[in-house]
Amino acid sequence: TGIAVPTKRRPCSQRRSCSDSRRRPTTLQDRHAQAFIGSLKPDLDAAGIHIEHWSDLDEADRQRMREYFNEQIFPVLMPLAVDPAHPFPYISGLSLNLAVRVRNPKSQRQEFARLKVPQNFSRFIKLPDDNSGRMRFIPLEDLIANHLDDLFPGMEVLEHHVFRVTRNEDVEIEEDEAENLIQALERELLRRRFGPPIRLEITEDMDPVTLDLLVRELDITEEEVFRLPSPLDLGGLFEISKINRPDLHYPKHVPTTPVQFQPGEPNTKPDLFRAIKANDVLVHHPYESFATSVQAFLEQAAADPNVLAIKQTLYRTSGDSPIVEALIDAAAAGKQVLALVEIKARFDEQNNITWARKLEKAGVHVVYGLVGLKTHSKLVLVIRQEGGTLKHYSHIGTGNYNPKTSRIYEDMGLFTSDDTVGKDLTRLFNELSGYAIEKKFKRLLVAPLHLRKGLLKRIQTEAANARAGKPSGIRIKVNSMVDEQIIDALYLASQAGVPIDVWVRGICSLKPGMEGVSDTIRVRSIVGRYL
Repeated sequence: TGIAVPTKRRPCSQRRSCSDSRRRPTTLQDRHAQAFIGSLKPDLDAAGIHIEHWSDLDEADRQRMREYFNEQIFPVLMPLAVDPAHPFPYISGLSLNLAVRVRNPKSQRQEFARLKVPQNFSRFIKLPDDNSGRMRFIPLEDLIANHLDDLFPGMEVLEHHVFRVTRNEDVEIEEDEAENLIQALERELLRRRFGPPIRLEITEDMDPVTLDLLVRELDITEEEVFRLPSPLDLGGLFEISKINRPDLHYPKHVPTTPVQFQPGEPNTKPDLFRAIKANDVLVHHPYESFATSVQAFLEQAAADPNVLAIKQTLYRTSGDSPIVEALIDAAAAGKQVLALVEIKARFDEQNNITWARKLEKAGVHVVYGLVGLKTHSKLVLVIRQEGGTLKHYSHIGTGNYNPKTSRIYEDMGLFTSDDTVGKDLTRLFNELSGYAIEKKFKRLLVAPLHLRKGLLKRIQTEAANARAGKPSGIRIKVNSMVDEQIIDALYLASQAGVPIDVWVRGICSLKPGMEGVSDTIRVRSIVGRYL
């Protein structure tokens, strides 16, 4: 039917599903590798940017790279033998490594060694200029692999292969049982780097002996082995993307300042409170500036003597954050400042713990949200004394308070002085920082209690409009679309004739264009300059 309904799987169906789910990553990894080999690398070659191999170099290039290796790289390398006196070494997650098999020419005994490719060098080393106008690079692991004789003097190098391990980095905390959430999380973060291996990437030409040793020592299954064409870890190509070739980059984009936030007179600062009080302001990042809207709003609030309190959620922010500095300045000025720092934000846990402690030292009231839930909302509430009354100024956004990602992520932000919204936010912050049994809001849709219900109600309203011959339409932009109730409601709305446009960044279980089910639904995922 195309309708998302729960199903009871039989054991054989579960096994088939597990088998399919294991094959899918293999297919995706193969496509990923082929995209580089069949498309990206030829395009780089055509643009005069070449990724070379040692075998491509002439003797003059080799001599210069030998000198570079001996002076810069050789002193840093640490070959680790594996034998009864040297146990198999710990392999850090996502690091590139060389598996090396050598033979003692005297005893004919074969040995194994692991050599980690150092991460404090560029992944692709720039080759000397050959006056051809080309830019040439060689993978660091290729340069190292062709100097193994220097690392194992007197031994005969039999095989060498690149491999990479991915570890399970999930962090699990029993929040109900943890007396101190930060301390419990820090203990888990220390354990994270030692999580069990869940994937082994190897080059296509790895010999069975080396592979068997890695599989055995890493305690993984053959299904967790991904055999790929080199080079592994194509993330290193981001370094090449930074070279000075303006013709290969997007034209520089300078965000504009929203008209409402532009100064009225030259050499004056705009009054954002006056602008927001006059009308709601909707900003669209990265086309409109984060610095002259969100950041300026917080900085003005921190410096304004009439501002009594600032309350804000922080999910992810930048390493050198003007947002955090504004909150610290506000606390130093004697204002009441509350920061809800989500320390469970995946892979930003340690950064957020650091920010939380810095904010606490500055006198900011720091809380960590609700047990069992992540606080994903992006909110600022400013309380300002105006005459004899208190005025609420609010910012509700879809993106993190991060000046760096605001330049590449597409997000919306609404500034409003609506008191109903402000009072809703006051109740929400009280719920997040204290105890609240009543969780009723007039304007906000707050998950997990109200968001789905509110969206379903609005989808059903559009369906009723379509059936009554009234104008109707739904446009929704989301990270993922997997909620069964929302999907079912969209199918029913489509069957009622509602035109529906959905933009999904990631996972999507909604199927558009099914006859009689989702004819009026369009789903798009935009991959390009901005996320």
